[in-house]
Amino acid sequence: MKRALVTGSSRGIGKAIALELAARGYAVAIHYAGNEAAAQKTTAAAREAGSPRVSVHQADLSQPEAAVNLISEAKATLEGLDVLVNNAGITRDGLLIRMKDADWDEVIATNLSAVFRLTREAVKLMMKARWGRVINLSSIAGLMGNAGQANYAAAKAGLVGFTKSVAKEYAGRGITVNAVAPGFIESDMTDKLPEKVRAEYLAAIPAGRFGKPEEVAKLVAFLASDEAAYINGQTIVIDGGLYPH
Repeated sequence: MKRALVTGSSRGIGKAIALELAARGYAVAIHYAGNEAAAQKTTAAAREAGSPRVSVHQADLSQPEAAVNLISEAKATLEGLDVLVNNAGITRDGLLIRMKDADWDEVIATNLSAVFRLTREAVKLMMKARWGRVINLSSIAGLMGNAGQANYAAAKAGLVGFTKSVAKEYAGRGITVNAVAPGFIESDMTDKLPEKVRAEYLAAIPAGRFGKPEEVAKLVAFLASDEAAYINGQTIVIDGGLYPH
């Protein structure tokens, strides 16, 4: 039985990842920042999906000690940790000249610095087992940029470099580190877009539709599997062809 921690897994892509891993027999640690009710629903759904063990943890990952404690708690409740999915993230959008220091600092702290701390602690456990998977959720915003998201794009681009570096450090210990860069995925955010804006985004996507959280989840689950053992240090784009490179 493999054991996985998925950060930011009370809703959206993180929830889909947790449920996909649960359906594949993983013990899963659910993490949330503020919405306990949503986290409990995900926990119940993970059990129904077939997970042999599910735990739920609250942590504000912008706080350094919270990231360290989360790994310790997940290890204790799951009795080990084999897979870390760094999915948690926030946005504080705004044009650069109007962006406050706090908007920058909060996004970098949660979307990038927390990943560093979580991964540092998780890798210590994985090294002892000589097997592990770290999967970082980046974004096409980190590859192609996005107006009004200098902070978010910088953090997601930082994850790409972080992924490549850590992958090289621990490949010899049976640990792979990869990133997934989703494009526009169906979510509460895309549902609230004005129809004209939705149409403009859709027109730019060769596939002609937004992606589904479950599609991202299946990619993450593959990267977490033994079948993906020779994939390392990669950033895999899943965006319907929006950003070919």
